[in-house]
Amino acid sequence: MIKKSLLLLFLSITVVTSSQDNKIKVLVGGTLIDGYGSEPIKNSVVLIEGKKIKSVGTIDNMLIPENAEVISTEGMTVLPGLWDMHVHTMINGHADYSYWDKTYPPLFKDVIMPASAHQLLMAGVTSARDLGAPLEESIAVRDAINNGDIPGATLYVSGPFIQHKPYPGTEDFRWGVYGAEDGKKKIRKLAKAGVDVIKLIDQDQMTMEELRAIVDEAHKNGLKVVAHGHRPEEIRRGLMVDVDCFEHTGLSSAPQYPDDIMQMISERTADMSKGPLFWCPTVEGLYNYEYTRDNPEKLDNDSWHRGLPDTVITDIKNSIKHPDRLPYFQLTPIRKPTLQTKIKQLLDAGVVLLIGTDSGIPLKFHSQSTWNELDIWVNEFGIDPMYAIRAATYWPSLWMGVSDEVGTITPGKYADIIAVEGDVLRYISLLQNVDMIIKHGKRYK
Repeated sequence: MIKKSLLLLFLSITVVTSSQDNKIKVLVGGTLIDGYGSEPIKNSVVLIEGKKIKSVGTIDNMLIPENAEVISTEGMTVLPGLWDMHVHTMINGHADYSYWDKTYPPLFKDVIMPASAHQLLMAGVTSARDLGAPLEESIAVRDAINNGDIPGATLYVSGPFIQHKPYPGTEDFRWGVYGAEDGKKKIRKLAKAGVDVIKLIDQDQMTMEELRAIVDEAHKNGLKVVAHGHRPEEIRRGLMVDVDCFEHTGLSSAPQYPDDIMQMISERTADMSKGPLFWCPTVEGLYNYEYTRDNPEKLDNDSWHRGLPDTVITDIKNSIKHPDRLPYFQLTPIRKPTLQTKIKQLLDAGVVLLIGTDSGIPLKFHSQSTWNELDIWVNEFGIDPMYAIRAATYWPSLWMGVSDEVGTITPGKYADIIAVEGDVLRYISLLQNVDMIIKHGKRYK
């Protein structure tokens, strides 16, 4: 007992003497979900020094340094900062893509993308995978956030989509592939520029030689490949070449995945030499459409205005004035009933699901999408709340290869921490209003 007291005293003295300008913060009293999936820690204490977590314990076994900034988390759930593994920072809810793509590229780097990243952060999303945007702008915004020049979620960027052929007018952020060597060349260009991941779509329209060259070259350069799963052959071919994560539930209004695909998925999940098979289903944009259409007042929430000029806000508002008329969603009422079935198929086959939202698509804002995805998983599909939280914390950090830095509340990792009033495991929708946001030790809310 004496040794334990001396150790705790030494720890507190060491922390105090090594900290200047009140860099120590201590979160005291909350119920802690650390991200590993075990029983939450009640009456928790989390000590933050500078950017990182120094120690984690309870009020019974930790001393609080005298000069620390004590932040009460009594009555709150404390958990790792959320991840959203499928966002589009270059768009923000506007309903007309072709108009947006022609009008706003000059504002992407300095206005649109920084605003999106800031909105994510203020929603408790401290890390996000940004899939599909112009290369220079993606790198610039990511680095500006990492350097502390602008506030925002830590971004892991793909730069442009890699696809068979870009749609007219989108060549700056959609790169076509014209042969295997061209595919390799484009991957090397992205790798040299410093992207974090490769975004692959329309792989069913490529030759197998092109597709395999792209994935192999990405892996050779230490980059994982995210691939669309919209169509059956996209999934089949993606599995054949070992893509690292599939996006969307896909298959339009088909009621379920075909048997041959499920057999391929089951064989892949059984091969643990390749690690888990990851999937980012992005259901909230589809599932919530009818509610949003019939209750459009929710679009009046001004959280998505943050960082955007009034002219852009007005433009977005005008584009979604009639949510019932948007061509983007006309098939959605038929697709909606298939979503839960497909999620269940994936879970039953042993796939590891990741929280991602397609945030930025029409009607879907970066300030709201992530908590809505979690809410649907838990309250509509019956997924265990702890599984859902780990799909938005631990597993994304592992997938991105940064689990030694973030993703859980663990000594030595960056202090990316959020807290909400109440019990998140019972009421997951509490995440729609995150009460405290700390990223890399800095408190933003």
